[in-house]
Amino acid sequence: QVQVVESGGGLVQPGGSLRLSCTASSVSIYAMTWYRQAPEKERELVARITNTDNTMYADAVKGRFTISRGNMKNQIHLQMTGLKPEDTAVYYCNVVGSGFVPSWGQGTQVTVSS
Repeated sequence: QVQVVESGGGLVQPGGSLRLSCTASSVSIYAMTWYRQAPEKERELVARITNTDNTMYADAVKGRFTISRGNMKNQIHLQMTGLKPEDTAVYYCNVVGSGFVPSWGQGTQVTVSS
């Protein structure tokens, strides 16, 4: 089992910005993905980055969120700008790689409210 740790959530006003980080305990990684789950809604994909730095985004966040790799291969960031109340959710990091089952972090709460 790979350990996955998220950080950076918090309370922000509409239009504000937050930066989330995710660090995994393995470097044999194929892809790292941010998901989010709002109350009473299903978990949805937000953004993904692969080991070849290909990225993809959900339509709801294109142009506002940017996923990037940190200084280490096993770390990613999610820069969120232009935040809206509908972005309020628990954000989870998922890691897929070699030698371990897909692993999830515990999640970090993002609340967008005035």
